[in-house]
Amino acid sequence: MPNLQTFEGAYLWKYVPQLSLSLAFLFLFTIATIVQCWKSWRAKAWFTIPFLIAGVCEVVGYATRAFCFDKTGSLILYLFQDIFLVLPPIGFAATLYMVYSRAVRAIRGEALSPVPMRWATWIFVGGDWICLMIQGNAAGLLGNSNLTTIADYIIIAGLVLQIMVTIFFIGCCGTFDRRMNIHLRGTGATTDVPWQASFKMLYATSTMVLMRNVYRVVEFVSQAVNQEGYLQTREWPLYVFDASLMWLLMGAFFIWYPSWLPRGTIKYCPGRL
Repeated sequence: MPNLQTFEGAYLWKYVPQLSLSLAFLFLFTIATIVQCWKSWRAKAWFTIPFLIAGVCEVVGYATRAFCFDKTGSLILYLFQDIFLVLPPIGFAATLYMVYSRAVRAIRGEALSPVPMRWATWIFVGGDWICLMIQGNAAGLLGNSNLTTIADYIIIAGLVLQIMVTIFFIGCCGTFDRRMNIHLRGTGATTDVPWQASFKMLYATSTMVLMRNVYRVVEFVSQAVNQEGYLQTREWPLYVFDASLMWLLMGAFFIWYPSWLPRGTIKYCPGRL
Protein backbone atom coordinates (compact mmCIF):
# COMPACT_ATOMS: atom_id res chain seq x y z
CA MET A 1 0.00 0.00 0.00
CA PRO A 2 1.56 3.36 -1.04
CA ASN A 3 2.27 5.91 1.66
CA LEU A 4 1.50 9.62 1.53
CA GLN A 5 4.27 11.62 -0.08
CA THR A 6 5.06 15.29 0.42
CA PHE A 7 5.59 18.15 -2.00
CA GLU A 8 8.19 20.61 -0.74
CA GLY A 9 7.60 19.34 2.78
CA ALA A 10 3.80 19.63 2.73
CA TYR A 11 1.13 16.99 2.20
CA LEU A 12 -1.14 17.64 -0.79
CA TRP A 13 -3.44 14.76 0.15
CA LYS A 14 -4.84 13.84 3.54
CA TYR A 15 -5.38 10.23 2.45
CA VAL A 16 -4.14 7.88 -0.26
CA PRO A 17 -6.78 7.93 -3.04
CA GLN A 18 -8.20 4.47 -3.72
CA LEU A 19 -7.12 3.10 -7.08
CA SER A 20 -10.14 0.79 -7.39
CA LEU A 21 -12.69 3.60 -7.00
CA SER A 22 -10.82 5.86 -9.40
CA LEU A 23 -10.68 3.13 -12.04
CA ALA A 24 -14.34 2.19 -11.49
CA PHE A 25 -15.56 5.74 -12.12
CA LEU A 26 -13.06 6.20 -14.93
CA PHE A 27 -14.74 3.24 -16.63
CA LEU A 28 -18.27 4.46 -15.85
CA PHE A 29 -17.66 7.99 -17.13
CA THR A 30 -15.84 6.71 -20.21
CA ILE A 31 -18.82 4.55 -21.17
CA ALA A 32 -21.28 7.34 -20.36
CA THR A 33 -19.34 9.87 -22.45
CA ILE A 34 -19.04 7.51 -25.42
CA VAL A 35 -22.77 6.77 -25.50
CA GLN A 36 -23.55 10.47 -25.11
CA CYS A 37 -21.31 11.24 -28.10
CA TRP A 38 -23.10 8.57 -30.11
CA LYS A 39 -26.49 9.93 -29.08
CA SER A 40 -25.54 13.51 -29.97
CA TRP A 41 -24.13 12.49 -33.35
CA ARG A 42 -27.20 10.42 -34.15
CA ALA A 43 -29.60 13.24 -33.19
CA LYS A 44 -27.38 15.96 -34.72
CA ALA A 45 -27.74 17.72 -31.34
CA TRP A 46 -24.61 19.85 -31.54
CA PHE A 47 -25.83 22.11 -28.74
CA THR A 48 -24.90 19.28 -26.33
CA ILE A 49 -21.17 19.75 -26.98
CA PRO A 50 -20.64 21.42 -23.55
CA PHE A 51 -22.20 18.30 -22.00
CA LEU A 52 -19.75 16.08 -23.89
CA ILE A 53 -16.80 18.24 -22.86
CA ALA A 54 -17.92 17.92 -19.24
CA GLY A 55 -17.99 14.14 -19.63
CA VAL A 56 -14.45 14.19 -21.02
CA CYS A 57 -13.38 16.31 -18.03
CA GLU A 58 -14.77 13.66 -15.68
CA VAL A 59 -12.80 10.98 -17.56
CA VAL A 60 -9.58 13.01 -17.39
CA GLY A 61 -10.19 13.81 -13.72
CA TYR A 62 -10.60 10.20 -12.61
CA ALA A 63 -7.81 8.97 -14.88
CA THR A 64 -5.48 11.49 -13.26
CA ARG A 65 -6.78 10.55 -9.82
CA ALA A 66 -5.90 6.92 -10.55
CA PHE A 67 -2.31 7.98 -11.31
CA CYS A 68 -2.25 9.81 -7.95
CA PHE A 69 -2.58 6.46 -6.15
CA ASP A 70 1.18 6.10 -5.78
CA LYS A 71 2.17 9.67 -6.70
CA THR A 72 0.57 11.73 -3.96
CA GLY A 73 3.57 14.05 -3.94
CA SER A 74 2.99 15.20 -7.53
CA LEU A 75 1.60 18.76 -7.62
CA ILE A 76 0.68 18.67 -11.31
CA LEU A 77 -1.35 15.46 -10.92
CA TYR A 78 -3.05 16.80 -7.81
CA LEU A 79 -4.05 20.02 -9.60
CA PHE A 80 -5.20 18.19 -12.74
CA GLN A 81 -7.57 15.87 -10.89
CA ASP A 82 -8.86 18.73 -8.75
CA ILE A 83 -9.53 21.10 -11.65
CA PHE A 84 -11.06 18.50 -13.95
CA LEU A 85 -13.41 17.24 -11.21
CA VAL A 86 -14.54 20.69 -10.05
CA LEU A 87 -15.53 22.11 -13.45
CA PRO A 88 -17.75 19.45 -15.20
CA PRO A 89 -21.12 20.52 -13.67
CA ILE A 90 -20.71 23.86 -15.44
CA GLY A 91 -20.69 22.10 -18.83
CA PHE A 92 -23.59 19.85 -17.85
CA ALA A 93 -25.63 22.84 -16.68
CA ALA A 94 -24.90 24.86 -19.84
CA THR A 95 -26.50 22.13 -21.97
CA LEU A 96 -29.52 21.93 -19.64
CA TYR A 97 -30.03 25.66 -20.06
CA MET A 98 -29.98 25.29 -23.84
CA VAL A 99 -32.47 22.41 -23.64
CA TYR A 100 -34.85 24.76 -21.82
CA SER A 101 -34.49 27.53 -24.41
CA ARG A 102 -34.96 25.19 -27.36
CA ALA A 103 -37.89 23.36 -25.77
CA VAL A 104 -39.74 26.61 -25.05
CA ARG A 105 -39.24 27.79 -28.63
CA ALA A 106 -40.17 24.39 -30.08
CA ILE A 107 -43.62 24.49 -28.48
CA ARG A 108 -44.02 28.22 -29.15
CA GLY A 109 -44.17 29.07 -25.49
CA GLU A 110 -41.97 32.16 -25.53
CA ALA A 111 -44.71 34.36 -24.09
CA LEU A 112 -45.01 32.08 -21.04
CA SER A 113 -41.35 32.00 -20.11
CA PRO A 114 -40.55 34.01 -16.95
CA VAL A 115 -37.28 35.01 -18.64
CA PRO A 116 -37.53 36.69 -22.09
CA MET A 117 -36.24 34.15 -24.58
CA ARG A 118 -33.91 36.62 -26.25
CA TRP A 119 -32.11 36.87 -22.91
CA ALA A 120 -32.56 33.35 -21.49
CA THR A 121 -29.46 31.77 -23.03
CA TRP A 122 -27.34 34.83 -22.24
CA ILE A 123 -28.48 34.90 -18.61
CA PHE A 124 -28.06 31.19 -17.84
CA VAL A 125 -25.04 30.33 -19.98
CA GLY A 126 -23.45 33.70 -19.18
CA GLY A 127 -23.81 32.96 -15.47
CA ASP A 128 -22.22 29.56 -16.08
CA TRP A 129 -19.34 31.16 -17.96
CA ILE A 130 -18.66 33.53 -15.07
CA CYS A 131 -18.67 30.54 -12.69
CA LEU A 132 -16.21 28.76 -14.99
CA MET A 133 -13.85 31.74 -15.03
CA ILE A 134 -14.02 32.16 -11.25
CA GLN A 135 -13.48 28.50 -10.40
CA GLY A 136 -10.96 27.84 -13.16
CA ASN A 137 -8.73 30.77 -12.23
CA ALA A 138 -9.00 29.98 -8.52
CA ALA A 139 -8.09 26.34 -9.09
CA GLY A 140 -4.83 27.52 -10.62
CA LEU A 141 -3.92 29.15 -7.31
CA LEU A 142 -4.14 25.87 -5.41
CA GLY A 143 -0.58 25.06 -6.40
CA ASN A 144 0.72 27.92 -4.23
CA SER A 145 0.59 26.94 -0.57
CA ASN A 146 0.46 30.62 0.44
CA LEU A 147 -2.66 31.20 -1.65
CA THR A 148 -4.56 27.99 -0.93
CA THR A 149 -7.03 29.57 1.50
CA ILE A 150 -7.68 32.49 -0.85
CA ALA A 151 -8.22 30.02 -3.71
CA ASP A 152 -10.70 28.07 -1.58
CA TYR A 153 -12.78 31.17 -0.88
CA ILE A 154 -12.75 32.21 -4.54
CA ILE A 155 -13.92 28.74 -5.55
CA ILE A 156 -16.62 28.94 -2.86
CA ALA A 157 -17.81 32.25 -4.35
CA GLY A 158 -18.01 30.63 -7.80
CA LEU A 159 -19.90 27.63 -6.43
CA VAL A 160 -22.37 29.84 -4.52
CA LEU A 161 -23.03 31.82 -7.69
CA GLN A 162 -23.58 28.57 -9.57
CA ILE A 163 -26.02 27.41 -6.89
CA MET A 164 -27.97 30.66 -7.21
CA VAL A 165 -28.11 30.33 -11.00
CA THR A 166 -29.26 26.70 -10.71
CA ILE A 167 -32.03 27.57 -8.22
CA PHE A 168 -33.18 30.41 -10.47
CA PHE A 169 -33.18 28.04 -13.45
CA ILE A 170 -35.24 25.38 -11.63
CA GLY A 171 -37.69 28.12 -10.65
CA CYS A 172 -37.97 29.27 -14.26
CA CYS A 173 -38.61 25.70 -15.42
CA GLY A 174 -41.34 25.24 -12.81
CA THR A 175 -43.01 28.56 -13.65
CA PHE A 176 -43.03 27.85 -17.38
CA ASP A 177 -44.24 24.28 -16.83
CA ARG A 178 -47.19 25.50 -14.74
CA ARG A 179 -48.09 28.31 -17.15
CA MET A 180 -47.88 26.02 -20.17
CA ASN A 181 -50.14 23.39 -18.63
CA ILE A 182 -52.69 26.05 -17.73
CA HIS A 183 -52.56 27.34 -21.32
CA LEU A 184 -53.01 23.87 -22.80
CA ARG A 185 -55.99 23.11 -20.57
CA GLY A 186 -57.57 26.48 -21.24
CA THR A 187 -57.19 26.52 -25.03
CA GLY A 188 -57.31 22.85 -25.97
CA ALA A 189 -53.96 23.26 -27.75
CA THR A 190 -51.89 20.14 -28.35
CA THR A 191 -48.34 19.44 -29.43
CA ASP A 192 -46.69 16.26 -30.68
CA VAL A 193 -43.36 16.90 -28.98
CA PRO A 194 -42.55 15.33 -25.57
CA TRP A 195 -41.67 18.59 -23.85
CA GLN A 196 -43.03 17.47 -20.47
CA ALA A 197 -40.64 14.49 -20.35
CA SER A 198 -37.77 16.85 -21.15
CA PHE A 199 -38.80 19.16 -18.31
CA LYS A 200 -38.90 16.24 -15.88
CA MET A 201 -35.36 15.45 -17.01
CA LEU A 202 -34.37 19.08 -16.40
CA TYR A 203 -35.78 18.97 -12.85
CA ALA A 204 -33.92 15.74 -12.03
CA THR A 205 -30.57 16.68 -13.56
CA SER A 206 -30.61 20.27 -12.25
CA THR A 207 -31.33 18.97 -8.75
CA MET A 208 -28.31 16.68 -9.03
CA VAL A 209 -26.13 19.64 -10.07
CA LEU A 210 -27.51 21.61 -7.13
CA MET A 211 -26.83 18.83 -4.61
CA ARG A 212 -23.32 18.35 -5.92
CA ASN A 213 -22.52 22.06 -5.69
CA VAL A 214 -23.88 22.29 -2.16
CA TYR A 215 -21.56 19.42 -1.20
CA ARG A 216 -18.61 21.18 -2.83
CA VAL A 217 -19.36 24.42 -0.98
CA VAL A 218 -19.43 22.54 2.33
CA GLU A 219 -16.18 20.79 1.37
CA PHE A 220 -14.29 23.97 0.49
CA VAL A 221 -15.64 25.90 3.49
CA SER A 222 -14.54 23.03 5.73
CA GLN A 223 -11.14 23.02 4.07
CA ALA A 224 -10.70 26.79 4.48
CA VAL A 225 -11.56 26.50 8.18
CA ASN A 226 -9.77 23.26 9.01
CA GLN A 227 -7.32 21.47 6.73
CA GLU A 228 -7.84 18.30 8.77
CA GLY A 229 -11.66 18.32 8.59
CA TYR A 230 -13.86 15.27 8.04
CA LEU A 231 -14.34 15.84 4.31
CA GLN A 232 -10.61 16.43 3.81
CA THR A 233 -9.52 13.22 5.51
CA ARG A 234 -12.12 10.86 4.02
CA GLU A 235 -12.66 9.91 0.40
CA TRP A 236 -16.14 8.38 0.36
CA PRO A 237 -18.10 11.70 0.36
CA LEU A 238 -16.55 12.64 -3.01
CA TYR A 239 -17.87 9.47 -4.63
CA VAL A 240 -21.31 9.69 -3.01
CA PHE A 241 -22.03 13.40 -3.41
CA ASP A 242 -20.06 14.17 -6.57
CA ALA A 243 -19.04 11.22 -8.74
CA SER A 244 -22.24 9.21 -8.30
CA LEU A 245 -24.50 12.23 -8.80
CA MET A 246 -22.72 13.33 -11.97
CA TRP A 247 -22.83 9.82 -13.40
CA LEU A 248 -26.54 9.53 -12.61
CA LEU A 249 -27.03 12.92 -14.27
CA MET A 250 -25.43 11.61 -17.46
CA GLY A 251 -27.62 8.52 -17.24
CA ALA A 252 -30.81 10.55 -16.80
CA PHE A 253 -29.89 12.78 -19.73
CA PHE A 254 -29.30 9.70 -21.89
CA ILE A 255 -32.59 8.04 -20.92
CA TRP A 256 -34.69 11.17 -21.45
CA TYR A 257 -32.51 12.53 -24.24
CA PRO A 258 -34.21 15.51 -25.97
CA SER A 259 -33.59 14.08 -29.44
CA TRP A 260 -36.76 15.75 -30.71
CA LEU A 261 -35.29 19.25 -30.32
CA PRO A 262 -33.02 19.34 -33.40
CA ARG A 263 -35.92 18.15 -35.59
CA GLY A 264 -38.22 20.93 -34.41
CA THR A 265 -41.36 18.92 -35.17
CA ILE A 266 -44.30 21.03 -34.03
CA LYS A 267 -48.03 20.49 -34.18
CA TYR A 268 -50.31 22.97 -32.48
CA CYS A 269 -54.12 23.07 -32.61
CA PRO A 270 -56.39 24.84 -32.15
CA GLY A 271 -55.13 27.46 -29.68
CA ARG A 272 -51.89 29.44 -30.00
CA LEU A 273 -50.03 31.76 -27.72
